[in-house]
Amino acid sequence: MTITSLVENTSAVGMPVEHGLSLYIQLENGRNILFDMGQRRLFVENAEQLGLNIADIDTAIVSHGHYDHGGGLRAFLEINDKAKVYIHKDAFQPHYSLKDYGLKYIGLDTDLQDNPRLVKCGSLTRLDNQMTVFADVIGDFCCPQGNRLLFGPSEKQNDSFAHEQNLIIEENSNTILFAGCAHKGIINIIRKAEDVIGKSPTHVFAGMHLAKGKEDKAFISTLAHELMRYNNCTFYTMHCTGTEQYLQLKKIMGNQIEYLSCGEIAEI
Repeated sequence: MTITSLVENTSAVGMPVEHGLSLYIQLENGRNILFDMGQRRLFVENAEQLGLNIADIDTAIVSHGHYDHGGGLRAFLEINDKAKVYIHKDAFQPHYSLKDYGLKYIGLDTDLQDNPRLVKCGSLTRLDNQMTVFADVIGDFCCPQGNRLLFGPSEKQNDSFAHEQNLIIEENSNTILFAGCAHKGIINIIRKAEDVIGKSPTHVFAGMHLAKGKEDKAFISTLAHELMRYNNCTFYTMHCTGTEQYLQLKKIMGNQIEYLSCGEIAEI
């Protein structure tokens, strides 16, 4: 499996960047998967620079209903005419972020919600014998503190992130978990993945939403040591984790965690 970062907040190789996430996943059987689509069209342009074609995507997943993960949906549907897009049934509900000036709408383009190529997912969706999408993660262990600034579906209701879903891909002896922002807490998501497939992941690709909440060192230390309990798992983080927070995790976790910047490739 090859995972290429098309959109991420940083770039180690001089690629254009934006606040967002998009991963191009190539399986050994020749199938191509897109996990998230960034804000607009940058994932398309960066794919071209890297010799990848969005038209070749066979299956797409949108992790949750925020613009920096599903804002590129219109561009995707225009360029790719075949792939189904798996998205949670609540993803098109209104979502907001609290700024200094008030609430900002950070949801998806609702004009697209009835597109026939969208597959609306619930708690558990088996795409095939390799891929599973799941939601309904429970627990509040090490949930991002930045969640308190996020609202929806009403402007007065803290977001429960019922619209957040995660992807598991099983290939050979590897079990790979993909989480867009891990608003429900990456440990809770891993535990749910274990319940779904009956085993622990060997690799995790996830933003962890640590940058916005300004989690203190004690929080990050607790999270790092809990992640290290999965001693046969390698973690790749990105996007909303934050580079400073990643370095704190890296100091504790060593080679068990890496950062995947825009344009970089992970081979599994």
